[in-house]
Amino acid sequence: MSQPDAPALPRADYTPGVRGPLTGLRVVDLSRLVAGNLLTQHLVDFGADVIKVEPREGDTLRHWRVKGVETTWKIHSRGKRSLCMEFRHPGAVDLIRRLIPGAAIFVESFRTGTLEAMGIGPEELLKLEPKLVIVRISGWGQDGPYKRRPGFGTLVEGFAGFASMNGFADREPVLPPMYLADSLAGLTGAFAAMAALREVEINGGQGQVIDLPLLDPLYNSLGPQAANYRLTGKVKPRTGSRSTGAAPRNVYRTKDDRWVCLSASTQGMAMRVLQSIGRADLCDDPRFQTNEQRVAHGVELDAIIGEFIGQRTQAENVTFFEKAEVTIGPVYDITGFMQDPHVHARGLVADYPDEDMGSFPMHAVTTRMSGTPGAIRSPAPRLGQHTRDILAEAGFSAAEIEDSITAGLARTET
Repeated sequence: MSQPDAPALPRADYTPGVRGPLTGLRVVDLSRLVAGNLLTQHLVDFGADVIKVEPREGDTLRHWRVKGVETTWKIHSRGKRSLCMEFRHPGAVDLIRRLIPGAAIFVESFRTGTLEAMGIGPEELLKLEPKLVIVRISGWGQDGPYKRRPGFGTLVEGFAGFASMNGFADREPVLPPMYLADSLAGLTGAFAAMAALREVEINGGQGQVIDLPLLDPLYNSLGPQAANYRLTGKVKPRTGSRSTGAAPRNVYRTKDDRWVCLSASTQGMAMRVLQSIGRADLCDDPRFQTNEQRVAHGVELDAIIGEFIGQRTQAENVTFFEKAEVTIGPVYDITGFMQDPHVHARGLVADYPDEDMGSFPMHAVTTRMSGTPGAIRSPAPRLGQHTRDILAEAGFSAAEIEDSITAGLARTET
């Protein structure tokens, strides 16, 4: 069923001068793809000066275009500054070295060993800036037999066990429809960088290296799979949206051919579901009395609940169950999400000025802090937009800057 047009988004503008809790913190970001860009997006949203050091073709995210627009880049590199350089140029390593003194965080996602081969491994970087926090993003970690393997999130999502758990029992394993491993690594990396900075700033510590594989955060998010297997001897099956830990929990089709999601993971909530649909008698049914029994008879339980839900529209179900204080909600696609009054009331998405689209719908800063809130200070940079400024700040003279550009070492926006 088609959705009506969403209400107009609120208009917002960039706030270049607003102070944040990370104002004054300089980050040198040599990473590519999502994990590093998401990590530094969180830092820049709270005021860090993030210098994106890009190769001449630009960060990979610039090439993930929709109708010619760099939508992924615009989201994850908002607020950053771009320095474009030729990494194969003989002067590339010296240029990078000159960016390090005074920097607080250095982020890279090269294949393991690449920095060392360039002559700027962690030991060399820490000589240039002893308090530097170095975040090394890879697929598999800086050691171990797979350290040299390509580190794409897709491989990790298969390896960690996520895909084998995701989907339906009679179908193939399902990879996530978005960059899940990269996103979790980016969030974990932002936390780890702040923890390392606290050691430097509060406890008088030295800089250190953060080994951040995509694999570890994703596996951590999957819960006690190893313990469960040891206890049961069984591999977690694919069960679609049904949980193997609590019941009822599933998605249910509504009368208007939409969907709702329901989760009753506590005993009291499960009983309330049965009572609200007029089946209080089932509360004493041996199949549904305890959570373990409900999980074992999940198909039967879902059929009973699904029949009730199927007689009402999505909106009617949400209203009905909310009045009964049952945990239920609509399953939205982007059109439903953009129509919801909560999204508008919270300002989750706003239209920012954009040179390609006129206005660009962008999500708000994720974490809301009462005293020092984050802000979106500027749009994502054009390739090489800040090359001259960054080199000047790194101590390059005007003549050196022009020589670097002429020699093809540094590049400015075209």
